[in-house]
Amino acid sequence: MTYLVLAFLWLLHWLPLPLQAAVGNALGWLLYWLVVPRRRVVLTNLRLCFPQMSEAGRARLARRHFMCVARSVLERGIIWFASAERIRRLVRVEGVDKVHALLAEGTPVILLVPHFCALDTGGTRIATELNTASIYSAQKNKILERWLFHGRTRFGDQALFSRQEGVRPAVKKLREGGRAFYYLPDMDFGPRDSIFVPFFGVQTATVPGLPRIAKLARAVVVTYTVRMLPWGRGYEVVIGPVWEDFPSGDEAADTLRMNQEIERQVLKMPEQYYWVHKRFKTRPPGEPGVY
Repeated sequence: MTYLVLAFLWLLHWLPLPLQAAVGNALGWLLYWLVVPRRRVVLTNLRLCFPQMSEAGRARLARRHFMCVARSVLERGIIWFASAERIRRLVRVEGVDKVHALLAEGTPVILLVPHFCALDTGGTRIATELNTASIYSAQKNKILERWLFHGRTRFGDQALFSRQEGVRPAVKKLREGGRAFYYLPDMDFGPRDSIFVPFFGVQTATVPGLPRIAKLARAVVVTYTVRMLPWGRGYEVVIGPVWEDFPSGDEAADTLRMNQEIERQVLKMPEQYYWVHKRFKTRPPGEPGVY
């Protein structure tokens, strides 16, 4: 079955992106109605994060989110099979010159990448410009894992480590120089190594890895957001300015600052944040589950 999906993605990647986007939007609309358990997860997340929004408004946002998720899956064929030239043409990047300059002067750079639907597209695109290090979560489907690994390492000199290896190999690569860290911290990895800080007003289990890695690697942090443009007009990557006074030495405050920065980016394109993830699965002691 996995090979049939791969073959389908390979065939689909030859189509113009607007046609792929139309197929993805239709599929996402269908999945919203069919995949009831995941729809409930999305609506629960939206209710917690946007309590002021009407129920009808959250339902509309959830439908748009499913369309973005479906698009991100179908358009994965582009980042797995298309040429570097086509990927550069489809994915515009703003601010990469500042990262080149920082690396050239010997300053390690952490790219803080919130979990937007097109994050893998952003990872493949930046690999055509920079050498990076990153951490991935092992997949149960090993064929899929192999292709995810392929998509993230097919260009340049990319160092990819499993979450089971921890962050030290990535930090070591950063300190060697000439490499940025593509870091995706905003998922619920359970209570181990997590602290509870607010995310959209909800106490959220968050790994305080960003300040720790920045300190260990003596690295600066910039925000890296990937926007999926409507109707297949391509993608847009924006690399923000260097964070000032980070890390501050207060791990909880620094982790809260990270969540607040992610919130700001989510509000710019709420339909594209990865709401299908059970972000609030781990609760503080004594609090009931939300899912």
